[in-house]
Amino acid sequence: MDKFIDLQRIKTAGDKDKEIEYQLKTTKAKLEALGIVTENLEINV
Repeated sequence: MDKFIDLQRIKTAGDKDKEIEYQLKTTKAKLEALGIVTENLEINV
């Protein structure tokens, strides 16, 4: 359910890049709260 809401927020955002950065920030915070290290999670394309 959370993923669906997040995707809808990105889809309807006026500034998609800003919304994506917000989603990344909040997701990293959730992962770190669970004790998961996030510093090496970046995908290089």
